Amino acid sequence: MSPSLTTRRFRKGFWLLASPLTVAMTPVFAAADPLVQPRTVIVDQSLPKAQVAAQMLAARRYDTFWTTGEEALARAALAPDFIDRTLPRGRPQGVSGPLKASKMVHAAIPDIHCDVEQMIVAGDRVVTHLHFTGHFTGEFKGEQGKGQPIDFIATDIYRIVDGRIAENWHLEDNLAFLQQLGLVAP
Repeated sequence: MSPSLTTRRFRKGFWLLASPLTVAMTPVFAAADPLVQPRTVIVDQSLPKAQVAAQMLAARRYDTFWTTGEEALARAALAPDFIDRTLPRGRPQGVSGPLKASKMVHAAIPDIHCDVEQMIVAGDRVVTHLHFTGHFTGEFKGEQGKGQPIDFIATDIYRIVDGRIAENWHLEDNLAFLQQLGLVAP
């Protein structure tokens, strides 16, 4: 029995990432570039440079949106028919979902900051390892913050089509987040 197409694609992608064709580099962006700058970038070198640039731009816009809350960044990064493949309960599907989530997070943590520890570009995917920090000085689910430090990570997998994020799979360390807010016992 032959491996499924998904399995073959994963294996091919894995070997691309593990091959010497992949280069880890420190990104070079203009100092005036207002978008988040990944600390480490790993790129499948078989991809056309224009495709890599377009995919990274979409990812950087979306990752910057989590710091700024600027709706225009999210709308520029996300395809109009964007699908959240790990949609949390109660969040609307589509572009309106991240917009709603950002408003809720910024109301609780007005100084939230999202760093991109690493970004991996392979095929039509961009994987980002995100690090969120800030202080709980606002309100979240009826609880008023007292300035508690917030520090948690997340990983997102974006599928990029025509320079915009068409699909997203994400996993946040929600347990650490809720413990830091004081809503769950450590």
